[in-house]
Amino acid sequence: MGVWQAGCIRRGMATPTDFPAPAPDAAIPAAKVPLMILLLCCLLSVVFAVGGAAGAMMYLARSGKLSASAATPAVAAPAKKDAPVTTHPKALEPLLINLADEGGHAYLRLSVVLAEEDEPGAKAKAEEKPVAGADASVRDTIFDVLGRENSAALLAPDGKEKLKGELKAAIDARNPELRVKTIYFTDFLVQR
Repeated sequence: MGVWQAGCIRRGMATPTDFPAPAPDAAIPAAKVPLMILLLCCLLSVVFAVGGAAGAMMYLARSGKLSASAATPAVAAPAKKDAPVTTHPKALEPLLINLADEGGHAYLRLSVVLAEEDEPGAKAKAEEKPVAGADASVRDTIFDVLGRENSAALLAPDGKEKLKGELKAAIDARNPELRVKTIYFTDFLVQR
């Protein structure tokens, strides 16, 4: 007899004969779990276990807490990269260039800043006073490249990026000692 049944009898709400006794031979039916649900649960637990183990291995390998012999090649820590390349800006005086349009009435006003790579191992140079004519070779190269361009090509959606690539290639070819990393336009005006 259960606790609830005994409480009901004590309070006078029921008599012992009100509750039938369970049959001693009655078998309790086993709960049936569908096979698909059981397989799905097993599969999910395996996926989570493998994912957790892989994540732990990656974390330990990257943090250096896992020895190199235990780390797999796919999870091994990446090799150290070279030190980042440092650059310093070199601003040129504004340029006014006639373009190669029909009629010869189009021109370009341009201000250029060259990002030059610093020498490896050298400390940043103190700000030096520009020497008159020191940029003459670079300016001549820019005039030479831009003198062959027309305004339609420069105003195209990718015109400035193409121009930067052409200028960098020409400057690298004529002045390799500059080691130009990037070219920036701070002023770009096309007049037709």
